Amino acid sequence: MFPKISAVIITYNEEKNIRRCLASLQGIAEEIVVVDSHSTDRTKEICSQYENVNFISTDWKGFSDTKNYGNDIAKHSWIISLDSDEELSKELKTNIASLELKEENAYEFNRLTNYCGKWIKHCGWYPDIKVRLFNKSITSWEGVVHEKLVYTKSISTELIIGDLNHYSYYTEQEHLDRLKKYAQLSAEEKFKAKKGNENYKIIFSPIFKFISVFFLKLGFLDGITGFKIAKNEAKYNYWKYSILKKLHQTNA
Repeated sequence: MFPKISAVIITYNEEKNIRRCLASLQGIAEEIVVVDSHSTDRTKEICSQYENVNFISTDWKGFSDTKNYGNDIAKHSWIISLDSDEELSKELKTNIASLELKEENAYEFNRLTNYCGKWIKHCGWYPDIKVRLFNKSITSWEGVVHEKLVYTKSISTELIIGDLNHYSYYTEQEHLDRLKKYAQLSAEEKFKAKKGNENYKIIFSPIFKFISVFFLKLGFLDGITGFKIAKNEAKYNYWKYSILKKLHQTNA
């Protein structure tokens, strides 16, 4: 018998995304836990339209702690962890439903990102393999930025065929705003870890990042959108190391 699964999603003002995400989980997740950080839009209203949604409102705890909080609340051991701007494709749903889940396994999905209406197949963005289905009894989330799963015992990973559709940014400005936030968090994390403040990284890291994304990772095949992604990711590296430098100067 296919085991019961809880889906866990963290949200804040996700009215434009959450319905698509919830709809894709129907027939796969017996329960959907939405951990919301006091949204002021229609997120809660939309979630209330689904009988299997357990909507929890709480203060923001950071990415990892908020996801772990949702996992603790979930009724079932098996968790599908999605971001609110993601959805299971039909192929992925079919293949998940046919799985024989093994506790010592964690299951990976290929994530395909939609950027301002265009599906990105290069830039190092695809296949963006993510562990999204796992047994919570042997896992937890860690990390301030780009949180990752850690395991209490040795596990194997298995890739499930089918795409996890990711509707990341509707405008380029949304991308820049998020990168600025991540740059701040990443710089603070590096500072706390006593990572060095090499001035040359402010200059050369953005250049190498652009070359890597646009040329080495074939971003040019995504056209002008690939150029924008490469340019913005270069800006992210510049912001990150500039903030880190200021933190070292302020706390010298």
